[in-house]
Amino acid sequence: MGESSRYLIALGSNMRHPRHGDPRRVLAAALEALGAVGHEVLAASPVVSSEPLGPSRRRYANAAAIISSAMGPDALLDSLQTIERSFGRRRRGQQWGARVLDLDIVLWSQGAWSSGRLLVPHPQFRRRRFVLGPAAAIAPSWIDPVTALTVRQFHARLTRANPVH
Repeated sequence: MGESSRYLIALGSNMRHPRHGDPRRVLAAALEALGAVGHEVLAASPVVSSEPLGPSRRRYANAAAIISSAMGPDALLDSLQTIERSFGRRRRGQQWGARVLDLDIVLWSQGAWSSGRLLVPHPQFRRRRFVLGPAAAIAPSWIDPVTALTVRQFHARLTRANPVH
């Protein structure tokens, strides 16, 4: 893929890293790592704290970033997983467990993508406050190509008094 595309990336951590420190610092280091491997970080949200999903008991630090990359979605997934591994992430064992770093492709400026290993938009982002809150801070008008709703609209649906799912 020759020209650059924009991606909305969700970042999460709920474990200390021996070099980078607490989960908030892990996310800051992950943003630097994205730039170091050739992805331009165009915007980064404030970090929020969220309850864990599943069996993990540790709270998460979550953020979102808009990056520009010449890579297509599958190549970007490989790049993100390489960064996760460099932070000590191992993709085995219990799903939803504690993790030092999680990087997910949420949206892509070129629309939807489906391959044998990746689905964009991320299939769960529309129901996750820990993704939508940070995403709404930096990409409120980004339109989900599947529903034609904006990130701001999804966030509002989850945060109003009677959430719509």
